[in-house]
Amino acid sequence: MVNTIYYDNECEKEFGDGICTRELAQTLLATAAAVLGCGYECECSLLITTAESIRRMNYETRGIDRPTDVLSFPVIDFKTPCDYGCIDENDYSIFNPDTGMLMLGDIVICRDKVFSQAEEYGHTVKRELAFLIVHSILHLFGYDHVDDSQRHEMEEMQRTILNKLNITKIHGG
Repeated sequence: MVNTIYYDNECEKEFGDGICTRELAQTLLATAAAVLGCGYECECSLLITTAESIRRMNYETRGIDRPTDVLSFPVIDFKTPCDYGCIDENDYSIFNPDTGMLMLGDIVICRDKVFSQAEEYGHTVKRELAFLIVHSILHLFGYDHVDDSQRHEMEEMQRTILNKLNITKIHGG
């Protein structure tokens, strides 16, 4: 299946170390969609931004006046994760009329947080970036971590997807 990432970077620099952010995100989306049993071709956007920009977004959307690592803006309001039965195939508010793809939503990642958290957690920048992308993709598919049960389920799914691509805490991918 074809899955598409629309990628933009508001920062002056990429991540370095040979990381192709768009390619990594495409691979993560395709793997996640397969693992999650999504029978639709999917698309989402990924924006890499600054700490100040994500701070403003975090305040405007969540009322929290500080930078965060990642924000997710799902298009579909899944009642339970991956409940594809709620999808109306004639609903053009969730299907791109130009591509026919299921629009999952938008991901915003703070470049500065990727670097600081990679250092803090002792793994590579690629692993941290991949983790944040997968974490956000799971939010777009309806996963959350409001309570311990949801958090454990989401963490297990994150590990499953990252392990399929050999992007682990130990090796960093």
